[in-house]
Amino acid sequence: MARSKAPAKASAKVAIPQLEWNQVRPSPVVLVTGPETFLAERAIRQLRDLLKAEDPSLEVTDVDAASYVPGELLSLASPSLFGEPRLIRVSAVEKCTDAFLDDTIAYLGYPADDTYLVLRHGGGVRGKKLLEAVRAASGVAVEIVCAELKRDSDKYEFASAEFRAAGKRATPGAIRALVSAFSDDLAELSAACAQLVSDASEEITEVTVERYYAGRVETNAFAVADSAIAGNYGDALALLRHALASGADPVPIVAAFAMKLRTMAKVLGTRGASGQLAGQLGMAPWQVDRARRDLSGWSSEGLGRSIQVLAETDESVKGAGRDPVFALERMISVIAARGTI
Repeated sequence: MARSKAPAKASAKVAIPQLEWNQVRPSPVVLVTGPETFLAERAIRQLRDLLKAEDPSLEVTDVDAASYVPGELLSLASPSLFGEPRLIRVSAVEKCTDAFLDDTIAYLGYPADDTYLVLRHGGGVRGKKLLEAVRAASGVAVEIVCAELKRDSDKYEFASAEFRAAGKRATPGAIRALVSAFSDDLAELSAACAQLVSDASEEITEVTVERYYAGRVETNAFAVADSAIAGNYGDALALLRHALASGADPVPIVAAFAMKLRTMAKVLGTRGASGQLAGQLGMAPWQVDRARRDLSGWSSEGLGRSIQVLAETDESVKGAGRDPVFALERMISVIAARGTI
């Protein structure tokens, strides 16, 4: 993956290591910067997993810098009775309170033992004084730079790395086709790679990608699912017919619905910050936030009914039914009605 770089103007003031998202490592203070939320969340999740592997008793706490109150950091970093290591994940540093700025800058001089403070700053001028202080804290902090992947070559390298990490072979043509299909959303590109890794038993080729994501550049399975889940039956049906006319296979369309509904079912009825729930549910925070938006207007009964129809449709499109297109249209009508028909 192309190496992320700090702005040249500020580089002379940086005294700490600046690493890519996939090079994250434990440090008393870990500053995660850049606009690419998906990579930032993955880096923070990887850090948590590393620390958990070292000591399963790790205590994880989430703090919203935008609503921070004086003394909160000192309280969270104070030694506990049992002395377990701590991970304090701070979100929205770009919207932080003045109290957070003061407390965190003071903390840099005396970081607590066995405590790892993660600061997520998504961009903007707010918190500049803190950023400068962290970047000058040699021996105390590291910075994980999550720059947006704009070039197709960077996205190609990202997808290649996803397959390598999963031990799956994918041809260059397959990766190019996948990047072309999901060039506008890194999270969806990652999800598509994961879907292919899970489903494809042999080497992933252009034929594999075409079977799953034909017509994705103009319309795709996720767009159909999003429209239906939002209650837009007419739009979902039109998108479905366009996708099928473009050569899309019914099986991955159902798979896209299954991915969305499963995530909604996990999140249904939960409370708390998305960052904290993500760890409990085995998901990324952005997935929790998206599922909560998708759940607007849904009931538990309607979701259960839709999942039942989804399972019936899955069997139908895989050979148990005579008309897979009819099965898809029926499924969309039920889901667009939020399981009430």
